[in-house]
Amino acid sequence: MSEVAQPAAASRQVPAGSPVYPGHRVLAMFAFWNEGSKLQQMIPRLRPGLVDQFVAVNDGSTDDGPALLRNAGIRVLDQAHVGAGAAIKTAVRYALASGFDILVLMAGNNKDNPEEIPRLLEPIVARGYDYVQGSRFLPGGSSPHLPAFRWLAIKLLSAVFRLYSWKRCTDLTNGFRAYRLSLFSDPRINIWQDWLDQYEYEYYVHWKAYTLRYKVTEVPVTKSYPAQKGVAYSKIRPFTGWWQMLRPFVLLGLGLRK
Repeated sequence: MSEVAQPAAASRQVPAGSPVYPGHRVLAMFAFWNEGSKLQQMIPRLRPGLVDQFVAVNDGSTDDGPALLRNAGIRVLDQAHVGAGAAIKTAVRYALASGFDILVLMAGNNKDNPEEIPRLLEPIVARGYDYVQGSRFLPGGSSPHLPAFRWLAIKLLSAVFRLYSWKRCTDLTNGFRAYRLSLFSDPRINIWQDWLDQYEYEYYVHWKAYTLRYKVTEVPVTKSYPAQKGVAYSKIRPFTGWWQMLRPFVLLGLGLRK
């Protein structure tokens, strides 16, 4: 994995030393794989002033997505096509090495609204929370054009999490979330395990934050889906992808992994 340096003249980021949230340096990341057309729509929404820096992790794309981002001044971190978990780990490494305090996770296919990032950050910077989960199902949240089958799968997976953890969670699969990077200084949380390189990573961290009694909350957000029929809205495969999401709960719940 390698980081491709960005031309200084192309930077869209808030200057170092002037954090958007005083006392907190915030990095927002999104992973992508062959999402060129959606990234083109997403780029204008990544405006300065929402966070201290946006970073994109290219999970081995072969289309023009990385070039579009670089041309717009968005830092891109490249890796081989491994998976979503590995991509987030790449962003975490970058964040820790660069002195960031908070990481915001977003979808790389334009389904999240960057203007709602302050909703995720407010509980952390103002009220001492460690982990904030976005939920389209809370009052004030929404999910335009959410397919019925997807709705059912989300509800089912959220119910399984509640059964395993006895913790309330209304929108388990929503990847729009934020958390303190200090979580990873806890020796009970080891995100660097190879089995967390795909979808398992996000649910592993979710489980750990909830079950280790970190201060966790949910906030309402929007998750938008394509209005046109036939347009792919996710790269998660039914059944195999869902198993990757549930796998951490099963293995951690049974004590087979740490």
